[in-house]
Amino acid sequence: MDENLFAQVEAQADPSAVFVEDDGGRAFSYGDLFALTARYARVLVAAGVRPGDRVAGQLEKSPEGYFLWLAVARMGAAWLPLNTAYQPAEVEYFLRDAEPRVLVCDPAHAEARRALARACGVAEVLTLGADGRGTLSERAASEPPDFATVPRTGDDLAAILYTSGTTGRSKGAMLTHRNLFQNGDAIARAWGFTRSDVLLHALPLFHTHGLYISANCALFTGSRMIFQRKLDVDRLVDALPRATVLMGVPTFYTRLLDSPRFDRAACRTIRLFVSGSAPLLAETSRVFAERTGQVPLERYGMTEAVVITTNPLQGERRPGSVGLPVEGVELRIADAEDRPVPSDETGMIQIRGPAVMKGYWRNPEKTAEEFAPGGWFRTGDLGVRAGDGYVSIVGRAKDLVISGGYNVYPKEVELALDALPGVVESAVIGLPHSDLGEAVTAVVVRRDPTLGADEVIRALRTKLAAYKVPRHVHFVSELPRNAMGKVLKTTLRETYARKAP
Repeated sequence: MDENLFAQVEAQADPSAVFVEDDGGRAFSYGDLFALTARYARVLVAAGVRPGDRVAGQLEKSPEGYFLWLAVARMGAAWLPLNTAYQPAEVEYFLRDAEPRVLVCDPAHAEARRALARACGVAEVLTLGADGRGTLSERAASEPPDFATVPRTGDDLAAILYTSGTTGRSKGAMLTHRNLFQNGDAIARAWGFTRSDVLLHALPLFHTHGLYISANCALFTGSRMIFQRKLDVDRLVDALPRATVLMGVPTFYTRLLDSPRFDRAACRTIRLFVSGSAPLLAETSRVFAERTGQVPLERYGMTEAVVITTNPLQGERRPGSVGLPVEGVELRIADAEDRPVPSDETGMIQIRGPAVMKGYWRNPEKTAEEFAPGGWFRTGDLGVRAGDGYVSIVGRAKDLVISGGYNVYPKEVELALDALPGVVESAVIGLPHSDLGEAVTAVVVRRDPTLGADEVIRALRTKLAAYKVPRHVHFVSELPRNAMGKVLKTTLRETYARKAP
């Protein structure tokens, strides 16, 4: 049986049905999806892409950009989405590590990316803008609108999504056709998706949340999406009456609550609000329910396994809990020796099942390190499972900071900080933030007493994506450490949480 996820879409979608419309008023049917992915696939084949090769994309959000990922899956290659905020040094790492055959980028960045691609051995650079124009579209226009979908097994690679580690070195999570289809199908059913649904999609397409978790619910049920390029509260409120589902990070919901236009009447057609990628504060959930009459459905996921748990569509949506394992996910709470602990005891969340990634790209040592005997994946998150199965996240063993739904790994920011003139050493932590969930915060020991916070932040903006740059910088004479010399980040979080503005 062909397990190419695109073949699953071909088998059930209605070509005449609208699949996606953008905030410029353009609409594309499932028939357009089939035709454009065929044309894009033919262009990529002509550029030398073969099944198993990688295709990288650093693109502004557009229907065409989403179709490109599906074209890559359709032809049996693997998609490598790159955050649009990544700076050249960051992009260079991914290109050298994943060795894509082709890079597709925004036309505005084509010249700089071509020079970078040449240095990294990438064979060709194509362009695709947010308006759908670029060299990819120009070449595709002359191609026939048909393409024989390449058969794949469920274990074949569909995408590589990079997720940084605490050492600062990014790891490529290998997601297969089975991973994505099985999990997408499971959550679509868990959340009650049907062909009559309309998903309001304001998430980016370089992140698991927007590219797979939300979009797959529409893709695998033949329903429709409304694309918005970014979070704009007024535009979001304007679009709500045409939608039935909204998925977002907690920032979506805090900003909606800040709008006087957002009330029960504004969301009268919405049957489901889903929140993920960062903890949703219980207070935010309470106020949201008072305003709208609906409790946001909170779920838990990660790049390596897409969605792991979800609060139920029907039943108790428990504040402070991320709910129950989704279909196909086995979950246990284990101690440091990988032994299951009893209900209501804290331990490491471990999972296994068909949605768990194949491993880390070209990193067998890290893959082996993250999997316990029996195929259990160590998520790095600390949690508690109640007697009735509900899971709560109580901490992150890897010091991950989630700001505005994006993962920020402290070590990467610390390395950039420590390289700045005038800096001796640094520690990066996350502090509670009403809008972003967590704010990236740096605590710095400086050798130059004239070095200021604004100067540090300006310097980091040239080295890191904007969401990784600390919002606050505090200076200290020394960092608190334990007897083994390890920085006590818990102490720092406690200290600066009290001082937070």
